[in-house]
Amino acid sequence: MTFSVHGLAVSRGVAIGRAVLVASSRADVGHYFIDAEKTDEEIARVRISRNAVMEEIMRLQHELPKDAPHEIAALLDVHLMLLQDEMLTSGVKRWITERLYNAEWALATQYELIARQFDEMEDPYLRERKADLEQVVERILRHLKGAASPLQCASARGGRAGASRKQSQQDLLLDDTQDVPLVLVAHDISPADMLQFKQSLFAGFATDVGGKTSHTAIVARSMDIPAVVGARSASQLIKQDDWVIIDGDAGVLIVDPSPIILAEYGFRQRQGELERQRLNRLLHTPALTLDGERIELLANIEMPDDTPGAVAVGAVGVGLFRSEFLFMGRGGRLPDENEQYLAYRKAIEGMHGLPVTIRTVDIGADKPLDRLAGKQESHLNPALGLRAIRWSLADPPMFLTQLRAILRAAVHGKVNLLVPMLAHVGEIRQTLELIDQARAQLDARGMAHGPVRLGAMIEIPAAALMVPVFLKYFDFLSIGTNDLTQYTLAIDRADESVAHLYDSCHPAVLRLIADTIAQCKAQGKSVSVCGEMAGDVTMTRLLLGLGLRSFSMHPSQILAVKQQILRADTTKLRPWAQEVLLSEEPGALL
Repeated sequence: MTFSVHGLAVSRGVAIGRAVLVASSRADVGHYFIDAEKTDEEIARVRISRNAVMEEIMRLQHELPKDAPHEIAALLDVHLMLLQDEMLTSGVKRWITERLYNAEWALATQYELIARQFDEMEDPYLRERKADLEQVVERILRHLKGAASPLQCASARGGRAGASRKQSQQDLLLDDTQDVPLVLVAHDISPADMLQFKQSLFAGFATDVGGKTSHTAIVARSMDIPAVVGARSASQLIKQDDWVIIDGDAGVLIVDPSPIILAEYGFRQRQGELERQRLNRLLHTPALTLDGERIELLANIEMPDDTPGAVAVGAVGVGLFRSEFLFMGRGGRLPDENEQYLAYRKAIEGMHGLPVTIRTVDIGADKPLDRLAGKQESHLNPALGLRAIRWSLADPPMFLTQLRAILRAAVHGKVNLLVPMLAHVGEIRQTLELIDQARAQLDARGMAHGPVRLGAMIEIPAAALMVPVFLKYFDFLSIGTNDLTQYTLAIDRADESVAHLYDSCHPAVLRLIADTIAQCKAQGKSVSVCGEMAGDVTMTRLLLGLGLRSFSMHPSQILAVKQQILRADTTKLRPWAQEVLLSEEPGALL
């Protein structure tokens, strides 16, 4: 009987195949007490298993192909860091020695304790790092049980099926059992396993857990693999060898499809492949509207190694370099000035003379990389607390270190410096004073530094309502639509009970965006959108109609947005955009 399972669409495309199941390693953890004289033996079991996992990951790092997405290498580093985390190892020892828990029970218990701390984090990206901790714990548990990596087992089960796989999707029959594609269904997939996934036979995957900013989703998008995450009980509802369609566009899994449904999705799959080929033809086409308006398409990046991908899809610069990724996965140790300088320089040189916009670190007191993370501090609402520029201004030495690194890197190319989450004139003045101080410090050292254009993020309603003041101090503005929507609607995106109210098409949100664009245009200052809205093709026409001429997005979205631009006539979109702004339900008109 055909049924569907709904989750989150995180990587576009359609995959069709037989299901290969990977169950959660914690599902059958043994719980028993040990004798007091065997505590050292149990601790040794955990240590040996942990070391074995570390060796596995370091081997994977060593064998990493040159063309592997940089996200995989970064995520393997995160897993190594977690394996060496003192809170995890000392906690497990305590449960064994004080409570006489067996090794598996102690490890699972300590995981649940740390996982609750991740659940309390406000930032979606960092909250979903709990999944990385879970993956590390599961790998250790597998070694404690003497089991292999689940993808190794899954690949072995699917090996013969893929050995001579030559059939196209449209030729598949529901009663085929050999020579058919395979799709992976799991509770979760670790980055280390994702590396094996890339080299394996699977056409797509689905997981019970994860979010749009989870590591699994990030790697899936970088590999361009159809994927659905957060499908909750998918691994329990789907049986081994079930036919599964993974609709990565809609976030839906269709299990045991009828021949008619299979044929329909096979057709959609072929259409998707043709569409990608058509988009690639736009690579060298200038981003011009039908009425001759030139549009700037920029890339959002997390690490310097992202720049080749941005250049490859025709980005005319980096509109957002999220510098906080340089601070992550370091156990609270912050990168020094020279380390940051080299990273920024690499990104600048990687863009071959195109401009790079570096956002100062967007970190808060709720982040585990905070140097105070070891202290048991509680924050009632971290999203409204000490984060982004507030955190930077509260730690001038750290902020000056980053500013000096950026200014030094500016010698090597065009650099824009972007400041997040400003809301007060006092914050603006203090920030500018520190930038001047950083320049003076470099002059005193006799170190070269280059000019930078200064910009501010508009992501708080207060900032959007005082754009004229911001434009007195800054050369450009960048609208962060994700946070602007959250703060305007008082919606905690992490709270499932109100997440459905998160709506970037809300009239109030659109009005703030429209007013910001209009005021920048009136004063001859540049403005861009760097949030998820910029890469959403359903919003491209509206943003063009509102006067936006600079979009910054994930590199994989650039060609699809360019296609919308090439088909648009801004003279016709302007009056329509005003109608949308006046509507009580703007989303219905898009």
